[in-house]
Amino acid sequence: MRAVVARVTRAGVVVAGETVGEIDEPGLLVLLGVHVDDTADKAPTMARKLHELRVLAGEESCATTGAPLLVVSQFTLYGDTRKGRRPSWTAAARPDHAEPLIDAVVAELRARGARVATGRFGADMAVASVNDGPCTVLIDL
Repeated sequence: MRAVVARVTRAGVVVAGETVGEIDEPGLLVLLGVHVDDTADKAPTMARKLHELRVLAGEESCATTGAPLLVVSQFTLYGDTRKGRRPSWTAAARPDHAEPLIDAVVAELRARGARVATGRFGADMAVASVNDGPCTVLIDL
């Protein structure tokens, strides 16, 4: 699993003109990708890392402050551009494999008491954010 995590003052996801997920206060925007070899045992670890990531003001985390997270699935995080100009998506998990793992991370976050908004898996999403800092971190499991 791979996550690009941005500290934001607000963020939202719109699908076909409808807001499907948003956070309107400081928190984290998480773009989450699943590798073809990932298994469900990675979901709790990713959830813990996201929830406890100390990048908020004062080196706090969502776990310590109650700040929200907006989790958006993003298969393109596994695009490989080492050869040529067209990315290869072979490392990205297929939707039937990726969706349950994205859902598992979200469920683990919520089980930890996190406030989580989401995008819509597989949809053409318009993601907007106001980055804070900017502070962006890559998490690879």
